[in-house]
Amino acid sequence: MAATEVTYRDVGATRGGPLPTGYGHVHRDVSVGTGRAAFKRAVDGLFCWQMHRVAGLAVASSDAKATPGAVVILRAGWGPAQLTIPCRVVYTVEEADRRGFAYGTLPGHPEQGEEAFMVVMIGTGDVRIRIRAFSRPASLLARAGGPLTRMAQEYVTDRYVDAIRHLTQHRSDPRRADRRDPG
Repeated sequence: MAATEVTYRDVGATRGGPLPTGYGHVHRDVSVGTGRAAFKRAVDGLFCWQMHRVAGLAVASSDAKATPGAVVILRAGWGPAQLTIPCRVVYTVEEADRRGFAYGTLPGHPEQGEEAFMVVMIGTGDVRIRIRAFSRPASLLARAGGPLTRMAQEYVTDRYVDAIRHLTQHRSDPRRADRRDPG
């Protein structure tokens, strides 16, 4: 899967400016903690895939840390209802008070598009998670879900916010990151 191309054209569009038309959009900007220690814990939890695990997803990644080109296979659900959600990290941001990454969908993902996760510390010490995404159904199941598919995405986004909030307040061990190669 490492050589497989993403399934959409507008790679990097979550960096800033308007998101592409023809997709559903997600914008979330939520305070999750205060201070440099909370910022560091949020960044560590994000880059080491802990946010995804705490949100309830199974994670298998080609790299222990989110880096450009890393492939991550997320899984949600159980048994025959389990969804496989393959993505590739398309860019990272590593500035003093702004760190994060975006991943894009790969073949087999029920949607097509991109999602960016940024942890930002503003001047007051407020630590925020900013999530920007654009997506549209790619699979028959996602298309058939109609409004339920959007509701599911909103639910997962809420879980990500809750997970980062939890990680800013509790120490996580990034060494627990799954280091299996998804293919």
